[in-house]
Amino acid sequence: MNYRSDRYGNPISMLGFGCMRLPMKLGRIDMPEAEREIMAAIHAGVNYFDTAYIYPGSEAALGEILEKNGMRDRVNIATKLPHYLIRSREGMDKLFSEELRRLRTDHVDYYLMHMLTDVKTWERLKAIGILEWLEEKKKSGAIRQVGFSYHGNSDMFCRLIDCHNWDFCLIQYNYMDEHSQAGRRGLHYANSRGLPVFIMEPLRGGKLVSRLPEEARRIFAGHAVQHSPAQWAFRWLYNQPEVTCVLSGMNSMDMVMDNIQTASSASVGELTPQDEEMLSRVVKAINAKMKVGCTGCGYCVPCPKHVDIPGTFASYNRLYSESRFWGKIDYIICTLLRRTNSGASNCVGCGKCEMHCPQHIAIRQELKNAERALEGPLYRAARTLLKKLKLF
Repeated sequence: MNYRSDRYGNPISMLGFGCMRLPMKLGRIDMPEAEREIMAAIHAGVNYFDTAYIYPGSEAALGEILEKNGMRDRVNIATKLPHYLIRSREGMDKLFSEELRRLRTDHVDYYLMHMLTDVKTWERLKAIGILEWLEEKKKSGAIRQVGFSYHGNSDMFCRLIDCHNWDFCLIQYNYMDEHSQAGRRGLHYANSRGLPVFIMEPLRGGKLVSRLPEEARRIFAGHAVQHSPAQWAFRWLYNQPEVTCVLSGMNSMDMVMDNIQTASSASVGELTPQDEEMLSRVVKAINAKMKVGCTGCGYCVPCPKHVDIPGTFASYNRLYSESRFWGKIDYIICTLLRRTNSGASNCVGCGKCEMHCPQHIAIRQELKNAERALEGPLYRAARTLLKKLKLF
């Protein structure tokens, strides 16, 4: 296993075990199989395990397996505070204590604000005492390092980086999201501020393996160097020194062993210009099914009505290039899980965005198309539910 360092020089395995998708059996986590896979990963050198309060059964399963096998001190546990459920400092204590009980530990090595959406949300948390609470937990050793996970555009990501002295961050990043989400710009900005960057969704939930168009598969098959689509996706990430650790939601032993082999052999600077050109052709083959030629450059934002234009188009394209369901889920995350709704329906047609678009996209018309495709019954139900729950 290859390792890179966190902010304080601690070695972190380049492969992290994402525990959101542990193997299931009859609707429950298959504990014997989960134990087999987690222990195989630990014995191969994986030392970073990521879970969250809202992942059903995940924290408890990880805690049980580590305690049973005496492995707690050999690994780093990362879990997350569901800030959208928090209304007071007492609420923080209650949820954190529950997480420690589930994980069967007295401390969390890497603690994240889960899906931190914008600066306003962070200011709300500060108003109810998050800074004092985190300082207290760090002094006691209950929390070792503090970071945040993020889904959204690069502008807001960079602003969040600047609003606190974080220890690390977690972003969605892969060769399809190079210029969307936090993107390469966000990756480099975080790195310039000294933050280790952990990566989620390296395969877009498996879509860069299971839902590749036939043309993309032909390009991979015809390349001089042979790796599987999953291996290429990981190697593209490991090729970048700014990437600290790549999380994979592994749920089979084959997947565990394949990812371990890749993380044990990949290195910075490994990809040749020919490899990079091949991956560019794969991206074009995937993009051929997309509706809008948006590169995610961000020149169109900020929008006066808060529309997340690059995020909307990324979800709209995903709807047609990968999966209708996951395109809609991506859009809900992108536009509803934040204090200010940033959906396409906010557009008033002012045209300010089109004045700055290098691709000369008819943004106003495409936003209307995206609204019709994405803001259907599922979106409206999610919007109503979130308003009732007052999570954001």
